[in-house]
Amino acid sequence: MQRNTSIAIIAAIVVVIGIISYFVYQPLLNNINLGLDLRGGLRVVLEAEELEGEKVTQDTIEKALGILRTRVDALGVKETVLYPQGDKRVVIEIAGEDDPEAAVNILKNTAQLQFMDEEGNVVLTGKNLVDAQAQMKRDGSNEAEIALEFDKEGTELFAKATSENVGKPIIIVLDGQPISAPTVREPITNGQAVITGNFTAKEAQDLAVLLRSGALPVSLKVMEKRSIGPTLGADSLDKSLKAGLVGLIAILVFMIGYYRLPGLIADLSLVIYTMLVLGTMAILDAVLTLPGIAGFALSIGMAVDANVIIYERIKEELRWGKTLVAAIEAGFKRAFTAIFDANITTLITAAVLMYFGTGPIKGFAVTLSIGIVASLLVALTFTRYMLVLFANITKNEKAYGI
Repeated sequence: MQRNTSIAIIAAIVVVIGIISYFVYQPLLNNINLGLDLRGGLRVVLEAEELEGEKVTQDTIEKALGILRTRVDALGVKETVLYPQGDKRVVIEIAGEDDPEAAVNILKNTAQLQFMDEEGNVVLTGKNLVDAQAQMKRDGSNEAEIALEFDKEGTELFAKATSENVGKPIIIVLDGQPISAPTVREPITNGQAVITGNFTAKEAQDLAVLLRSGALPVSLKVMEKRSIGPTLGADSLDKSLKAGLVGLIAILVFMIGYYRLPGLIADLSLVIYTMLVLGTMAILDAVLTLPGIAGFALSIGMAVDANVIIYERIKEELRWGKTLVAAIEAGFKRAFTAIFDANITTLITAAVLMYFGTGPIKGFAVTLSIGIVASLLVALTFTRYMLVLFANITKNEKAYGI
């Protein structure tokens, strides 16, 4: 009965894997964001405008780049490259955005925030802002607002301004344009304020990002805006994908030819592993670049290596006279330390690259990290379970290529 049950379970698993792979593989690929090197995107050149009495310096451009990078991270704009060009220009390259021009408009917004009384006197500026968060209004409407929090100096200035303007409006101005003019009902001494203005949730979120990241030290104007193709070119991309496919098929054939039944199990594990990696990247909204593909290929190699280590340990256990089931259990137990150590050290390296790296380096590290975790999970659970099921069907060690 146990043998028949194992056969039924194995058949069900193979069918389920086949069906899921067939229907999920292409949608997963379509939902993965491709980087600039694979997809292309939008390239914008911004130039700093010199105002009267304010000269644009290298330090000014560096500060602007720092603020722009903060905005990119907060907005979640995928695979954006920012770098200086000459003495006054900044280049922004964006890949995979549904509306890249809108993203650029948000990034280049100066975001100079001022609070004025009705005479036009500035009573507080954005330099005293500590935090800005978008939130929905509590009146049940679908409108959003931005909650502000000031530092100690800003709290004192805002308390003084609201005390002197009870019954009068405090005008909130962003880049010279009034966006809200609430009437002061009573002095506000807790260092908090709210900007209202018929904002949608997206508009409020974008404005909060601008205010949190701080105002740009200079105004930026668009000098050039154009679409860019994949930096690799379609021919290079096709060759890379074909090479990867040929290598993967070679691995699958080798595993079956050398290990027979365990090799087939390893191939099924690789299918599950691939679905896990692609699914995780789609869920995390990660960007796939050519270095990311390299990280994926490296993690495939480590996944195969884990199976090889396990199978060779099982061979050794069988040579010592253990039964097939006992050899499988002992082989996994003895192989665990070697597999775990190798993957953890690689994962630490990937974490360092992810923390200190930028652009393609970070893409490589992210894909490699996802692949390592997925390979560990599949090798130590699915592969083990399948080997035990097959051991319940046949005790013939030759069927296992050992």
